[in-house]
Amino acid sequence: MKTEWSYPIHRLRRLRRTESIRSMVRETTLTVDNLMAPIFVREGIDNVEPIESMPGIFRYPVDKVNDAIARMQKSGIKSFLLFGVPRTKDALGTQAYSENGVIVRAIERIKKEYPAVILAADVCLCEYTSHGHCGIVKNGSVDNDLTLPLLAKAAVSYAQAGADIVAPSAMMDHQVGTIRNALDDSDLKDCLIMGYSAKFASCFYGPFREAAGSRPEFGDREGYQMDFRNPKQAMREIATDINEGADIVMVKPALAYLDIIYQASKRFDVPIAAYNVSGEYSMLKAAAANGWLDEKKAIVETTMAIRRAGAGIVISYFAEQLAKWIGGVE
Repeated sequence: MKTEWSYPIHRLRRLRRTESIRSMVRETTLTVDNLMAPIFVREGIDNVEPIESMPGIFRYPVDKVNDAIARMQKSGIKSFLLFGVPRTKDALGTQAYSENGVIVRAIERIKKEYPAVILAADVCLCEYTSHGHCGIVKNGSVDNDLTLPLLAKAAVSYAQAGADIVAPSAMMDHQVGTIRNALDDSDLKDCLIMGYSAKFASCFYGPFREAAGSRPEFGDREGYQMDFRNPKQAMREIATDINEGADIVMVKPALAYLDIIYQASKRFDVPIAAYNVSGEYSMLKAAAANGWLDEKKAIVETTMAIRRAGAGIVISYFAEQLAKWIGGVE
C-alpha cells in the first residue's frame, strides 16, 4: 500500500537497520582508555580478601597488589586508583602520610614492576583515622584548616613514591591549592591533581566504607561533603578546584548525578572524571544475581550513560569486566 505524505520523510530507522550501520553512526564510544580501576590495598593480611558487599572486588596485601595490576593490564586497563587500609588507626590519621605507609609501599612496588601504568592515589584521612572522619576532629567537628597540611603531606609522600596523580577527596576548602603548593615546593610539579571536586554526601558509599573500614564513628559527613540538592554549588566547587590548580575534576557519585557531569562537561575545559561508586556497583550486582536484569547489558548501558553525560574518565569497579567485553573476552 502506497502512503502519501504531505511533508518530507526522515526515516531515522534507516540509521538503525543493521549493527554495522549502528556502529558507524554511534555518537558515544567507550574504550579501555576511558576506564580507571579502583584497588584496595590492606596492611596486616597475607591473602586476598573478598569484600562481602561488593561481589568480585577484593582487598589486596601489599605484596600481592601486582597480581591485580598484572591481571587487569591483560584486559587493557592502564590506570588505577589506590585506596589504603592501614593496620593501625589514630585520631590524626598518621598512617595516611607515613613514609612507610601502605599506599607508599604499594606505589613503589607497582611502579618498580609496571612503570608505565598510571597510578592515582586517593588523598583523604577517613581510611586512616580512628573516628572515620576525613579530617582532624576538634570540638566535635572536622577542622578544615588543621586538616589541610596533613592532606598536603600525604599527597607529597604519594607523589615522591611515584604516583602520577594525587586525588584529594576530603572535601576540605582549599585542599587542591594547598596540595598544589606543597607539590610544587617539593619539586613535584609534574604530578597531576584530580580533585574530588563535586563529591556529594550520598547513601551510595556504604559498601566502600565496609571495604575501607571508614564508617564515621559519630555523626555524618554532611558538614563537608556536598548537599545533593545543590547543582549550582557543585559548579562553584569545580571552578574553585580548577582555579587552585586541579588538572582533572571529578563528580562523585555518577549515576544519580549525570546532570552534574553534563553541566561540568559543557562549562569547563578540563578533563571530567566520574566515579561510579560502590553502592551503584553493588545494586547492579545484586539485581543481576537475582536474575532481575541482564548484568552485561546493565553495566554497559549505565557506563555509556556516564560517558554520554560527558565524563572522559570513568572510575568504575566494573572496569575489568568492561575491558574484557570491549576486547571481546568473556
